[in-house]
Amino acid sequence: MTDTPHTDVLIVGSGIMGSVVARLLRDSDPGLGITMVEGGSAIGRTPGLHLHDVDDPVLWARYNEQVVSGIQGMYTGAEVVREAADSLTGLTPGMFHALAFGEDAEAMPATALAWNAGGMGVHWTAATPWPAEDEVFDFGAPAGWAADLDTARRLLAVTPSPIGPTEVGRLVLDVLRRRYDPTAPANRRPQPMPMAVATAPSGPLPRTAPGTIFPPIASGGDPAFTLVTGTLATRLLVSAGRVTGARLRRVADGTEAELHAGTVIVCADALRTPQLLFASGIRPAALGRRLNEHAFITARVLLDLDRFGIALDDLPLPRTGEFSTDSLWLPQNGTAQPFHGQIMNRTYVDDVGRPLAHAVGLTLYAPVESRPENRLVFSESETDLAGLPRIRVEFDHSDTDRALIDRAFTEVRSLAEEFGPFDPDTELALLPPGSSLHLTGTVRSGTADDGTNVCDPDGRVWGYDNLYVAGNGVIPTAMAANVTLTGAVTAVRAARAVAARAVTTRTAPLAAH
Repeated sequence: MTDTPHTDVLIVGSGIMGSVVARLLRDSDPGLGITMVEGGSAIGRTPGLHLHDVDDPVLWARYNEQVVSGIQGMYTGAEVVREAADSLTGLTPGMFHALAFGEDAEAMPATALAWNAGGMGVHWTAATPWPAEDEVFDFGAPAGWAADLDTARRLLAVTPSPIGPTEVGRLVLDVLRRRYDPTAPANRRPQPMPMAVATAPSGPLPRTAPGTIFPPIASGGDPAFTLVTGTLATRLLVSAGRVTGARLRRVADGTEAELHAGTVIVCADALRTPQLLFASGIRPAALGRRLNEHAFITARVLLDLDRFGIALDDLPLPRTGEFSTDSLWLPQNGTAQPFHGQIMNRTYVDDVGRPLAHAVGLTLYAPVESRPENRLVFSESETDLAGLPRIRVEFDHSDTDRALIDRAFTEVRSLAEEFGPFDPDTELALLPPGSSLHLTGTVRSGTADDGTNVCDPDGRVWGYDNLYVAGNGVIPTAMAANVTLTGAVTAVRAARAVAARAVTTRTAPLAAH
């Protein structure tokens, strides 16, 4: 017998992916013991609540002042925190540049990490376009892929067109459709952006977050579930091809303990999931390799009102609590149209709320080749702020990538000029790698343990019968679109596989710290 605490399932990470896993496991078995461990603490009073929806006016204002940029790496505030902190205890919950954790991340200079309960799931834009063409990894089972994608949509509460189109937004869509409809299948034509956003008669539109996907994260009430925040998983415990649990360290005082588990699912992120595996001696050849992120080309153009016959006072105003009037989507369509377009429009107003101008915000994501030389390298001797192996990021664009980026520049400039006078020197930019925060590939899935991937299609790590990974790092394909919905498919698969396992032990979950 042992007095070491035990749980049926340990989930490392409390973001979107961990919450999807927890929700599906709970749906499958109301008595399953689930413990979720998170290094950061809650932002505000409620863990796992989107910052767009907090009732603290200071937190709400801070988030919404940053979100108007429309660029995740900027609106999270991570770009202002680059210097390495003295200790984890000195970090206020939120987003931080990877450099603040002591990582060598200058090759991907905008890379940031969430250090808070709910992970990136309390910060994200909630855009949920679905993948197509080469983005899809159905492993020869298209019907299963479609079903898993539908499950992910349901859990993220995806709404087809929550923000617009307004009348002006329809004019923008008309321009997009004239250009792109002839070469696109019906469901890949320009359209409103699907988002994990709830409809509401007035006021801000609530965003899906970990605490809404799996409500016990935010409100408790599930006696078989425990959320342990402010506690790092520093090492997985391994014995004879099985993971028996994890070594945990409480951030506040350094207290360490072990938690035993029947199954472990690591849902940290594309950097910290492989980092934890490496720290645990789990080091398949593909670990950390094929790091990927689409190139981020962004532009803004003021709409020529005379060209479109729009009176200044007829410009749409955003609803209270929202910064954009329209959120629109240009789906990628293979070689004919390889870019994912995210169009977020905004009306500028004066001090009394009268319209001054209307901006069409154009972002194109260009897919980047999946190459093993783009990778994370984990140190054998140096540690980061968390005491885990220091990460060195190696990332660059190939000649093929650069050619596609050049094509994207030409495309976005041509598109912007359809809406109004456009100065590419001031209104067009390729953002630094890491800016989208859409990192993939570092624990990629595959159908064979051949050294090119880390886990099987269900997320089970090769060589371990009870260790799973889920999240964006599992995505093996080069993505053009925002990756969260696609990443959630990996969480759906992992949860289903774990639920199918015979659970032989039921014990009380670990008491919260």
